[in-house]
Amino acid sequence: MNEVREVVVLVLIIIGALLCLTAAVGLLRFRDVPTRLHAATKPQVLGFLLICIAIAISLESWAVTAFLVPVMLIQLATAPLSAHMVGRQAYRNGTIDERSLVVDELADDKRTPPAAGG
Repeated sequence: MNEVREVVVLVLIIIGALLCLTAAVGLLRFRDVPTRLHAATKPQVLGFLLICIAIAISLESWAVTAFLVPVMLIQLATAPLSAHMVGRQAYRNGTIDERSLVVDELADDKRTPPAAGG
């Protein structure tokens, strides 16, 4: 049983590391902000979660698991939020190729000035 657990941990770490590597390569290869954000968040978060699960399985400690669960939840909450904020700011700065957008839901926001006080 111990060997099976070790193989599962090894597979999870290898897949997680490959996903993180994919995210890094995507950041270097893609040219525009939306595709870079997609490459930075999706595979990186999944790779991170797989590595954390592998650590929890490997160490078999409730203390470690209790520490890793909030770390994983915070990562799940902050990665999409930060990507959204970076993407929105890139849109406002005009660094996104608007011709590549299928639907431009923020076009009205760009034309009207923000309301006073918020």
